Amino acid sequence: MTKNNKYLVPMKTVSCSQEIKKSKFITTIGRAVDIDAARKFVKDISSKYQDASHNCYAFIAGGPGSPDIGMGDDGEVSGTAGKPMLNVLQHKDIGEIVAVVTRYYGGVNLGPGGLVRAYTSSLQLALDELILQEFVEIKKAVVEVDFQYENAVRQSLAKAGIEPGDAGYSEAVKFHLEIPVDLYDKLIEDIGNQTRGNFKITI
Repeated sequence: MTKNNKYLVPMKTVSCSQEIKKSKFITTIGRAVDIDAARKFVKDISSKYQDASHNCYAFIAGGPGSPDIGMGDDGEVSGTAGKPMLNVLQHKDIGEIVAVVTRYYGGVNLGPGGLVRAYTSSLQLALDELILQEFVEIKKAVVEVDFQYENAVRQSLAKAGIEPGDAGYSEAVKFHLEIPVDLYDKLIEDIGNQTRGNFKITI
């Protein structure tokens, strides 16, 4: 599995619905930064629609390709809801995403194939409405240097496009930084060159 340091995530929760052979399907999609958040989202939506026939779900609680995944059929025919929903999500290159498809049974059996189509098409409808934003994985660090190297460090940060937090001044200058993971090694190397190795870093 390739770890992505930048990927798309849901910006906000969306919901939409459709009717298929008298059954109503309501899809709700949101962001799940971890497994606990995903499970809470599923629980909250299931409570909201507790009178529904089924609340099926799928989630990826991490970047695309993350092993932190989950799915559930909530009483539907095994493999006809959660698994095909997860398959859709895994082909979207979106991370930290959780989806619940709620079904109010309308009295007409759809059959296994019909259920798969109903749940995946309901999910796709909501995905089409989803607004995404880029997530960049960061690493927090405190870089400490003597005063004589303050401007040199600021130049390194500016070159990397990183805005330092409030600098602390005591016996030295402390920069509180949030560094994109893919820039981290190069930036620390540059700071080392600029300060001739006279710096301390704590993570």
